[in-house]
Amino acid sequence: MSAGVPGTAAATVLRCTHAAGNHVGQVPWVRAMTRDRDRDAAGRPRQERPRDALGRPLPYGATGVEPVSEEPLPPAETLEFARKLVREGRPFSAHEVLEARWKAGPREERDLWQGLAQLCVGLTHAARGNTVGAARLLERGAARLDEYQRGAGSTYGLDLTAVVACARDRAAAGH
Repeated sequence: MSAGVPGTAAATVLRCTHAAGNHVGQVPWVRAMTRDRDRDAAGRPRQERPRDALGRPLPYGATGVEPVSEEPLPPAETLEFARKLVREGRPFSAHEVLEARWKAGPREERDLWQGLAQLCVGLTHAARGNTVGAARLLERGAARLDEYQRGAGSTYGLDLTAVVACARDRAAAGH
């Protein structure tokens, strides 16, 4: 993995270039990538920077919370681990665990895992003091779970009616 360069922003920058000879209305986009993004051997982005319990990046070399694996767990283990992380005050990490499951799971379960991950992002925003972002993500996750519940997909023992109601109550309360 390539090491990131401390002190610079990791981002993909799109900039518009206007080269001589372009026809009106044709604007080429050039992707310029900064070199400070951590990447694995295949060039995929990886975050090697330590993070605090709410997922905020810390300076390289600082001690952060133990990162969670990017490998998906089986559904029941995913739920158990995500619950544990939320109870420990690590909703951002719970979101990462759920995200791994949603990306690896069957297409028909995507809304379940993505909705749960969005709820965890909402909890992360609330813990960081971003009440507007929290309410938006809690509602977005609740809507996705509500839609999923209308289908015949597995809920892995979750009471989605209760989960959706709790998320909407928290969103309405501003956290």
